[in-house]
Parts: sequence; structure tokens; C-alpha cells
Amino acid sequence: MNVAVLGVGDAGQEISRLCVRSGNEVSIHAEDPSAAMDAIDVIERHLERADVRGESLDATTGLTAAVSNVDLVVETTIDDADRLGERFAELEALVGRETLVATNQPSLSVTAAAGALDHPGRALGLRVHPDDTGVVEVVTAEQTTEETLDRASSFVEGLGATPLFVADTPGPVSGRLAVALEVEAIRLLEAGVAGVETIDDLLVDGYDHAVGPLERADRVGLQRRLDLLEYLAEEVGARYEPPETLTDRVARGKTGRNAGEGFYAWEGGDPVRPAVEGPAFERPGR
Repeated sequence: MNVAVLGVGDAGQEISRLCVRSGNEVSIHAEDPSAAMDAIDVIERHLERADVRGESLDATTGLTAAVSNVDLVVETTIDDADRLGERFAELEALVGRETLVATNQPSLSVTAAAGALDHPGRALGLRVHPDDTGVVEVVTAEQTTEETLDRASSFVEGLGATPLFVADTPGPVSGRLAVALEVEAIRLLEAGVAGVETIDDLLVDGYDHAVGPLERADRVGLQRRLDLLEYLAEEVGARYEPPETLTDRVARGKTGRNAGEGFYAWEGGDPVRPAVEGPAFERPGR
């Protein structure tokens, strides 16, 4: 497919890299010429390490040139619902009738943005999993057609990923599942039910999880988890209210692996010991 990626932030670069690696023609759009060329350099270095040539990758500051003759446009820069609808309408005037338009933003309603289109069935969401590029959430707006879903499925499979179809709902579904478990783990810790390692071991040893919820939160970053919970609490309900322990950790700069401490103390990229005290009855060495 010919793909236009609007934006050169982390998400835009990741989507562009996945597309080029899978043999798609990619045009990146950025208003700043330096930012566009810097993104090309970063992506090409990633591709070289993977022994992939980046000849099907270019960048432009012109929106019309970026979306000319493409099959799919992925907007990664806009995080405001009204502006996304305006951008979709702007794109519709520049692309062909069969071109799909998508956003990667989990906080925006695809259904609302699609309402600005004359042909809203072409709109969808594409959310690349932040920790596993083998999974892509395909967000189905109320107007999205079966043909659009079929084409999106083929595109995602062409990336070497599994398309997982979800309804248009606030937040990434994978993220909501993850933080729901992490929030319960933090609340158990707060209540003195069990310590950090015990809580994680119950999921790792008892349910074959790769890592426990508290270690995973540290790896993702506690600031990111707090931001997502605050958003979900406002949009979905009180069950996502951030626990006080999480808020306190972030306020103190104990934001996880990258900070050297979160629920664990970290050294060399590995958790070495709990950083939050557990209940008094825990056995020594836990």
C-alpha cells in the first residue's frame, strides 16, 4: 500500500518504520523541514539495523504532496476532537474516493471525526500497541464499512501484526485491561494485603504472566499510567481513579524503571528489590 503518515513524533516514526519494513511506500508529512529530515534519518537507522532498505520512504512539508495517490492516511498529530474532524474533511478533499483515513489517538472518537466526512465509511482508528508492535487495535467507528475493515485487516496483517477489532471507546482497550489489573495490584499493596513481589509472583507463577502488574507499571512508566488513569476516570468512571500510592510515587519522581525507582528499585534495567514497604507479616527475603 501507499501510506501517508502525518507527524514525525514517536508514534509517526514507529508507524512509518513498520510500514516501510513491510514493503509499503511511505510519505511522511511535517511542517518543519528539519523535523521531517531528522525523522527520516532516525527511521533509516532503525531499518539499517534490521537490514531493511528505506528506499520507499520520503518526507515532505506539503500536505497535498504527502497524501497524493495514497491508499491510507494516518494522522498522528491531532489530539483535539473538533480539529480531527476538520483534518479528516481537509484530507477528503485531497485524496481519492477509496483512500482510508485513520487516527492513532486513543483519546479521540473516530465516530465523531467521521461525521465531518461526505463518505464517513472510510474512517477508522489504528492503535499500535506501545509495547508490542505485533498487535494493532483496529477501531471501528459507527460509520466504518465492512470494506474498510477488510482493507484495514489486510494492511495490518501485511505489517506482520494481528488486527484486533474494537469498538470506538475512550482509551486503548489493551491499556484499559492492563491498568485495571495494575490498579487492583496497587490497591492490594495499599491495603497491606501483600507486598510488591508477592503480588507480582501471584500473577507470574500462578497465571503465567510474563511480568507482574507492578513491574509492568514500572517498565511502562508511572507517569504514563497516571495520565491514562486520570483520563479514563474522567471519561469512563471512578473505577479508574488513580490510587494514592501511584500519585505519591509520581509526585516524588519515583516514576519507574527510567527513573531508577518506582514500585521497585532498578539497576541496569532490571528490578533488584521492592521500593515500597510490604506488610509486616511477610517472610524475610520477600
